[in-house]
Amino acid sequence: MDSKKRSSTEAEGSKERGLVHVWQAGSFPITPERLPGWGGKTVLQAALGVKHGVLLTEDGEVYSFGTLSWRSEPAEICPSSPVLENALVGQYVVTVATGSFHNGAVTESGVVYMWGENSAGQCAVANQQYVPEPSPVSISDSETSPLLSVRILQLACGEEHTLALSISREIWAWGTGCQLGLITTTFPVTKPQKIEHLAGRVVLQVACGAFHSLALVQCLPSQDLKPVPERCNQCSQLLITMTDKEDHVIISDSHCCPLGVTLSESQAESHASAAISPSPETLGSQGVENAPAAKDAPVTTELNGESVQTTSGDAISSQQNIMGTTEISSARNIPSYPDTQAVNEHLQKLSDHSIKEDSENSEKPAAPQPLVEEAIPHLHSPSTTSTSALNSLVVSCASAVGVRVAATYEAGALSLKKVMNFYSTPPCETGAQAGSSAIGPEGLKDSREEQVKQESMQGKKSSSLVDIREEESEGGSRRLSLPGLLSQVSPRLLRKAARVKTRTVVLTPTYSGEADALLPSLRTEVWTWGKGKEGQLGHGDVLPRLQPLCVKCLDGKEVIHLEAGSYHSLALTAKSQVYSWGSNTFGQLGHSDFPTTVPRLAKISSENGVWSIAAGQDYSLFLVDTEDFQPGLYYSGRQEPTEGDNLQENHSGTKTPVLLSCSKLGYISRVTAGKDSYLTLVDKNIMGYIASLHELATTERRFYSKLSDIKSQILRPLLSLENLGTATTVQLLQEVASRFSKLCYLIGQHGASLSSFLHGIKESRSLVILKHASLFLDSYTEYCTSITNFLVMGGFQLLAKPAIDFLNKNQELLQDLSEVNDENTQLMEILNTLFFLPIRRLHNYAKVLLKLATCFEVTSPEYQKLQDSSSCYESLALHLGRKRKEAEYTLGFWKTFPGKMTDSLRKPERRLLCESSNRALSLQHAGRFSVNWFILFNDALVHAQFSTHHVFPLATLWAEPLSEEAGGVNGLKITTPEEQFTLISSTPQEKTKWLRAISQAVDQALRGTSDLPPYGSGSSVQRQEPPISRSAKYTFYKDPRLKDATYDGRWLSGKPHGRGVLKWPDGKMYSGMFRNGLEDGYGEYRIPNKAMNKEDHYVGLWKEGKMCGQGVYSHSYASGEVFEGCFQDNMRHGHGLLRSGKLTSSSPSMFIGQWVMDKKAGYGVFDDITRGEKYMGLWQDDACQGNGVVVTQFGLYYEGNFHLNKMMGNGVLLSEDDTIYEGEFSDDWTLSGKGTLTMPNGDYIEGYFSGEWGSGIKITGTYFKPSLYESDKDRPKLFRKLGNLAVPADEKWKAVFDECWRQLGCESPGQGEVWKAWDNIAVALTTNRRQHKDSPEILSRSQTQTLESLEFIPQHVGTFSVEKYDDIKKYLIKVNYVGLIRLGVVAQYRMTYVGVGANRRLLQEAVKEIKSYLKRIFQLVRFLFPELPEEGSTIPLSAPLPTERKSFCTGKSDSRSESPEPGYFLGLRAIFLVILSDKVDPPLNNYIIYAIKQKKKNSKFFSVEQFNTKITIIICGFHCRKFWPVTLSILGDNKKVLPTTKDACFASAVECLQQISTTFTPSDKLKVIQQTFEEISQSVLASLQEDFLWSMDDLFPVFLYVVLRARIRNLGSEVHLIEDLMDPYLQHGEQGIMFTTLKACYYQIQREKLN
Repeated sequence: MDSKKRSSTEAEGSKERGLVHVWQAGSFPITPERLPGWGGKTVLQAALGVKHGVLLTEDGEVYSFGTLSWRSEPAEICPSSPVLENALVGQYVVTVATGSFHNGAVTESGVVYMWGENSAGQCAVANQQYVPEPSPVSISDSETSPLLSVRILQLACGEEHTLALSISREIWAWGTGCQLGLITTTFPVTKPQKIEHLAGRVVLQVACGAFHSLALVQCLPSQDLKPVPERCNQCSQLLITMTDKEDHVIISDSHCCPLGVTLSESQAESHASAAISPSPETLGSQGVENAPAAKDAPVTTELNGESVQTTSGDAISSQQNIMGTTEISSARNIPSYPDTQAVNEHLQKLSDHSIKEDSENSEKPAAPQPLVEEAIPHLHSPSTTSTSALNSLVVSCASAVGVRVAATYEAGALSLKKVMNFYSTPPCETGAQAGSSAIGPEGLKDSREEQVKQESMQGKKSSSLVDIREEESEGGSRRLSLPGLLSQVSPRLLRKAARVKTRTVVLTPTYSGEADALLPSLRTEVWTWGKGKEGQLGHGDVLPRLQPLCVKCLDGKEVIHLEAGSYHSLALTAKSQVYSWGSNTFGQLGHSDFPTTVPRLAKISSENGVWSIAAGQDYSLFLVDTEDFQPGLYYSGRQEPTEGDNLQENHSGTKTPVLLSCSKLGYISRVTAGKDSYLTLVDKNIMGYIASLHELATTERRFYSKLSDIKSQILRPLLSLENLGTATTVQLLQEVASRFSKLCYLIGQHGASLSSFLHGIKESRSLVILKHASLFLDSYTEYCTSITNFLVMGGFQLLAKPAIDFLNKNQELLQDLSEVNDENTQLMEILNTLFFLPIRRLHNYAKVLLKLATCFEVTSPEYQKLQDSSSCYESLALHLGRKRKEAEYTLGFWKTFPGKMTDSLRKPERRLLCESSNRALSLQHAGRFSVNWFILFNDALVHAQFSTHHVFPLATLWAEPLSEEAGGVNGLKITTPEEQFTLISSTPQEKTKWLRAISQAVDQALRGTSDLPPYGSGSSVQRQEPPISRSAKYTFYKDPRLKDATYDGRWLSGKPHGRGVLKWPDGKMYSGMFRNGLEDGYGEYRIPNKAMNKEDHYVGLWKEGKMCGQGVYSHSYASGEVFEGCFQDNMRHGHGLLRSGKLTSSSPSMFIGQWVMDKKAGYGVFDDITRGEKYMGLWQDDACQGNGVVVTQFGLYYEGNFHLNKMMGNGVLLSEDDTIYEGEFSDDWTLSGKGTLTMPNGDYIEGYFSGEWGSGIKITGTYFKPSLYESDKDRPKLFRKLGNLAVPADEKWKAVFDECWRQLGCESPGQGEVWKAWDNIAVALTTNRRQHKDSPEILSRSQTQTLESLEFIPQHVGTFSVEKYDDIKKYLIKVNYVGLIRLGVVAQYRMTYVGVGANRRLLQEAVKEIKSYLKRIFQLVRFLFPELPEEGSTIPLSAPLPTERKSFCTGKSDSRSESPEPGYFLGLRAIFLVILSDKVDPPLNNYIIYAIKQKKKNSKFFSVEQFNTKITIIICGFHCRKFWPVTLSILGDNKKVLPTTKDACFASAVECLQQISTTFTPSDKLKVIQQTFEEISQSVLASLQEDFLWSMDDLFPVFLYVVLRARIRNLGSEVHLIEDLMDPYLQHGEQGIMFTTLKACYYQIQREKLN
């Protein structure tokens, strides 16, 4: 409620608004009276009925006055003053409406209240004559579930019906009569129903006459229009046919579909009564009974009419009848004839009537009846887009012939009497009378005739008489309903009319979706329905319509408001014109044209436009714009009789609208009409506020009318001219036309919006040009840009020749529209002025807004807003004025510029800023005879020389003054991507001028605002200098490496610098970072291979234009090589992984190792997947060179010295069955020379060997059969020699660790500054974060969070403690997770020992390699954290340990008093095995090797575990009877332990031990063992319920039982893994003892003998 009240800062005099004045209709002269008893409240809206009225005040209250016959109290029926409707108190009402004797109101929440007479249900109350007080009406949509109440925007009331427009733009109706538009025969309708016929359409307004209804509907978008069918949907025959006779052409649509649907008689009757009445067109072809002769040989009658005299010069205001007859408005002039002959004779008589006679007959006041002319189709100007093909063709023929057109009608057996009887049926009655109309004597036996008769009764959605396409689009499967029309004209004229122009341009406005959402739409249609006895429906007839029907001749007229009198209708257009139709008994239509059954242009004022209308019972009111902007009120209609003559019949009407004297009242904002009186709402002009608003609205409406005239009378004819010039010129002109149409449409919308604004509260802050200023600013700017582009390209000069004839004929029109009074002005200058005319409107906006601002206090927000907006519009006007001058300056330059260069340099959007033709600027070190001309445009600097020129785009141009010290007096240094030169100016002033001009032009080119107005104060401030670093796009033309390549990205002083994309014409592309013009940093490079339809792809680091650093390179050729590693100078250099081919290709392989200058060198691992061999050793020049190891998929193990990929010299060969050869080899691992072959059983052969292993070996030597080994310790000596010829672990992967030290800034391991190393880490972190920001898909969200947390380095300076140790450990785990310093060792390790590399002979090498990793990583970490103690040292605790701790060995509390220095031992392996683990795919390859090596023992262990259950139970029962539980708790019950249930004993310990297989590091596995012992102790404690001390004799059997029950399949692998990798300091501690116990259990089980 408070938001609706006047603001305290509103303009003064707000209380002097909405003053009510009452006028008596038809009394001249007359002085208005103030409403008796009315106080000083501001009235926003008033509504009048027959004898009463309703007022709506600004605070939402409703008052009634007049005769209130529905009131229950006699004293309230005729109140002396307006009375408040108490039932509405507390409800903020936003709009009211009145019918003849009932009222309606709509509240702010969209609820409808009705009261008054209810005899016809018009108040939506059942079985009640009157509704004395406002009562709410329930409107709910039955289509929604659950039912939703419908919010209402607007009401309209007739005599017996009410219409409501909902917020969803649908119409709801209730009351009685066909004017409801509902498909029902049950009246009254007391429950509001939706008018389904307009469902899906956007309804803008509704209006009600006494017994008819009107709706203003927004046009459907063009894509929603249904296509016009060419053939019948039923039988596929052509709907329109053309027969070419010798001297005339017959066009007919008399197609009668043989497959039409036949309705039963009851169906026909129900359709006739419930559906809409068919139009006369329908009856022409469907509502007839064809005689038998008519079917075979149709009767044709030629009717030669007299000349047709149109009654209006307007193109559509006269309905030209092809037959040449005008309407006859008396029923007695149209007798009914039962047969065809009689009809033809009557039509012949009608053709002889003169216009004068017909006009006289039409003036008689008798009720109009159906017209003969209207039984024949009307054809109007084909200006609408929905005119059917047939209409277009016939109208073209008519226009070609002139005023005399002969027409032939193929009417068939037309029973006119039947037609008349059908249409004379009252619309609200049933169809009985229509069904019983007279039937001709012939043809009753013909079933087809009966079918046609029944079709004629079928209701359908009718269309206007003047258009057929509406029928086609809405009728769907029905055939065309035009009567059998034949047009007889000359074939030559027909061909002339039908000829299509070779070039036509349709000028259609460009609608703005944003503007349509904020402003009233001008793309509207008028739909009417109800009783049409007086022609008030506007369809050209007097027939009723049961459903809404579009008034087609108002299409394109931009109707913005509708008003309905009792029996006439008014439509107000955006061009301030009024169309009227219906009853014109008293001249209420404002014109005397005939017929009045179609909309005609009312002649109100020849000079001023109409902006508001009202319709009374038999009169009309028009508010017009005047010269002083004070609205004038015109009255047209009934006049009161003179004194002594009181007969109603003698009432006369006005011949022309009369201007009433109302200038002294004030500014009329609204008029409302009733029966005998009308009412005006007047505002007083305090401080000029109201006058300024009316000035703004009036000038805007006039401006729109002028723009519309320019568009229709100048722009449209210009576009239709031939030979307008080049395609560019035509395109530019079309662009101008499009922008002009868009601007014109916006102005029209704004004018309509201002008219509505003046009807309302009139708050300045609600003005559209304030709230949505960008709409206007953008539209004016776009139009100015298009017209200046047209001017620059010489468009007006090019128009001179083709348009000279047109311009000469319309010179006076041009001068009038352009407001040029000088007769000597050239036509093209006038045209130029005319096209720039819209720009001047901006000054008017600024002026009026400034006037409005002066009506407010200077400190008020309204003043500030109006002042700012005024300045904004004025700034834009000045800005666009400068743009026009720039365009004219540029045009003058092109006229003097050499012609050859003009074609290449002249562009529509290019403007000249300055040029050096006065030799004020020259090139340094130029030749004496050289000519250098510098031209600065808004987008480029052009250097012209004789016949050549070069263009430097401003976006990539840098200008700086040269200092005098550099020898550059008055010099300017110009830098471009490929050029650098110095310009010398003649004077310092010229230097400053050029430097400023270039800087501003570059700045505007970078901003992209050269053609945009300075909307805000901030954007209008020019920078002193454009930025050195910028983003721009450039195509290279000179650089050999980059020729024709296009770069788009960041620049710095003429060179690519920062992120960018470089594309070559052949498809190559680099996307990434640049530095000083070269690729530098992270980037992606693609090289297409068209032959393979693939591309080479590199992603990684660059340096100085070359691949350098980590990267991934993928080749496009068939092998599909992918290299992932380090590069240097575009070559593979450093550590890298090369994958060649896929598993399905011919030769897949994989190499990981060191590269030097694109060749394998140093240590590397090569996996030949095809041959099943893996080489692990040294390389040189892409060949195996040096010590190495080869394992094959068949279990063979080679170790020796390699040369050029071949193993030569001494070496070792070990087969799968442990056969060993030690000796000399030749090529391809062939045994050749002295050696020793040892058998698995210990036998061996010494001698000379030759041959290939597996295919026969020739031996010359001695066989030895040694005695049994003295002990088992001697046997492993045979294998101790393995690894002597392999590469030492510390020599492996040196490139990986060297690269890491290099990244930390150290030349060699451990040599460097720690602070510098941390700086390098910080740089790496920042780089990775930027890379992730640009490519979010690289890292996951959790990785990103971890990356951010790495920026917080753990404290490590000072005294070292366990807490610092834990912080460092967590930090290193995060580093490993992100993968910044993972070093790739996990990938290398997996690559080495997976697949073929999972050989049990490699176990020793694998363990050595892991230990080497740990040692080198620890060296790295200690370098970064120097305070970290050495391995095995003690880390002191910063806080004491908990005092109570249960010792496993004693079971008693232990205070650790025996330990002199409490703390933690630092175990290197425990920490950094975690770093080596990969979170996604843990490298368990070591474990795999262990599993292979221990395969036999594991299988034996598993067998023992399976078959020794009985022995185990006996052992456990004998040894640990003391600890064995007697009872177990099973499901809460204690049960005795039986031999069959002993598996449940120590179950928690068994489950705990089984987790050993799920851990990776030895330290984690030891923790599992320790937890298992604790679980055993807890079980025993629960059983004994007393402390005890374990001894090994007691512990071992119990633990043996747990190990057996755990059934760990690869226990041997687990034991050996822990033994090899556990920290040495743990061997003698608690965990070491526990591990020894587990190992003892394992060996015990291995030696268990099976019985």
